[in-house]
Amino acid sequence: MVIETNSADETFETGRLLGQKAEAGQVYCLDGDLGVGKTVFTKGFACGLGIDEPVSSPTFTILQEYESGRLPFYHFDVYRIADVEEMDEIGFDDYIEGDGVCLIEWANLIKEILPKDPIFISIEKELEKGFDYRKITISEGSAGK
Repeated sequence: MVIETNSADETFETGRLLGQKAEAGQVYCLDGDLGVGKTVFTKGFACGLGIDEPVSSPTFTILQEYESGRLPFYHFDVYRIADVEEMDEIGFDDYIEGDGVCLIEWANLIKEILPKDPIFISIEKELEKGFDYRKITISEGSAGK
C-alpha cells in the first residue's frame, strides 16, 4: 500500500490511523532518511494507540516505553547501534515477543534479528512533488526486507 501525504499533519494522521489498527504482538519497521518525518509519523502512531504523553525519538536511549495507551508501545531507534548484539542487552526479544506493539526506526540496521513477519513502513521525500510531500509505503512480511 502506498499513501501520499503533503503536510506533516497528513503524515501524523497516517500514523494515527495505523496506530488505531495496531494489535498486540505486532512489530512495525520504520525506515527513511534523516528528516523525512519518522518522528512525526511515530507521534501519530502513538496517538492512535491512545498514548497521551509526549513522544520523542529515543536516539540516545535506543528505547522509549509508553504504557498509557490501549496497548504498551515500545519505540526503538536503532540508528546508533554498532552491533546487533547490543539489542540483546536491552532485552529486545522480550519486547518483540510481548503483549505490546513495537515500532523500530532504522530497522534495516538490525534486519538479521527482526521477527519473521513484521510490517515495513518506508517514508520517502520526492522534492519535485513539493517540500512537504511524502510517499509512505506499507508492506507486510519478508517482502519488505
